[in-house]
Amino acid sequence: MRKKLNQQFFVYLLVLSLVITLGMYVQPLNNDQQVHTAAAPQKPAEQASSGIVLTTEAQEPVSSPVITATPSPISTLTEAAATKAEQPSTILPEPEIPIEEESAVQVKPLNTYEVSAYYLNVRKGPSAKTAILKVVKQGTRLEIASKTDNGWLEVQGGGYIHGDYAKKVKNEVSVLSFPDTTNRQPTIEINDGRAKIAQQSETIEEKPEKAIEEVLSAPTSVVNSDSGLTEAHIAKIFEGTALSGHDLEQAILEIEEEYGINAYFTIAVMKLESGNGKSRLAKSKNNLFGLNAIDGDKYNKAFSFKTKGDSVRKFGQLLSKNYVGKGLTTIEKVARKYCPANSKWSSLVKNIMKSDYRKL
Repeated sequence: MRKKLNQQFFVYLLVLSLVITLGMYVQPLNNDQQVHTAAAPQKPAEQASSGIVLTTEAQEPVSSPVITATPSPISTLTEAAATKAEQPSTILPEPEIPIEEESAVQVKPLNTYEVSAYYLNVRKGPSAKTAILKVVKQGTRLEIASKTDNGWLEVQGGGYIHGDYAKKVKNEVSVLSFPDTTNRQPTIEINDGRAKIAQQSETIEEKPEKAIEEVLSAPTSVVNSDSGLTEAHIAKIFEGTALSGHDLEQAILEIEEEYGINAYFTIAVMKLESGNGKSRLAKSKNNLFGLNAIDGDKYNKAFSFKTKGDSVRKFGQLLSKNYVGKGLTTIEKVARKYCPANSKWSSLVKNIMKSDYRKL
């Protein structure tokens, strides 16, 4: 009997040590049933005072306790993942993608100028010495990108105009985009189960700006006006004269742009005063206008120039300062001061202007 008790006690200790080692504890099977643990084996009865050894009666074998292990967090997550994997996947509907509506018109303020001269040359660079790209008429509106220090305006898209012959227009706007909704159709593209909506629109190609047709009008008696002439026109006017081949075309257009002196008028005075470039002053001193040729000693007192073009530039400067700047803006008014000795001077100048116009 003692041997059997010792075996049961050993089993109990072994089970208890396993429970402590594994961090496990005894839990009830349910809320109503308590955990039954094995009763501790009774030790042999202590000897009585009489020295007689008392023995215990045979006991029933101790049943093994019911042990419930608390699952660890790692095992719980593993089981949850396995359970989720076993469940069939559910495809959720994709959210609708909002389509932003474009505004009908987008605008921005522009730096717009309107041509005030009757005709205005658009040049390659900010100088009257550069080549003429085209000619624009009075009232033409141009978008200006910038303004140079010497008063020239850079035209958007290329070219320059003189700032004195264009006025800024206020409160101007430019249409940047005007979407054509009549031809817009949504296109659905499928990518990884997601619907992407793209709007197709026609590409508006910018058409090249058409060259402005050059239309020449008959010259008038107004000195400070635009002629609309180009270098080609002036070269044609000079054909068959001694004035041809001296690069006068550029100088004539330069003073028209800088001082507003009409090119027809400049050419006519030049022809009249120099005898179509054959006078002594024109040949020896490059003086095409008889500048400072005072009575009594005309030749010696007349100005001398390095080139004939310099003579043209000096004429424009003097006429702008001493004539137009003082209110003498017509051929008749200029004639009374420029050549008071010749009463027919104004009519002669105007006849030459009309003749040159008919050549074009």
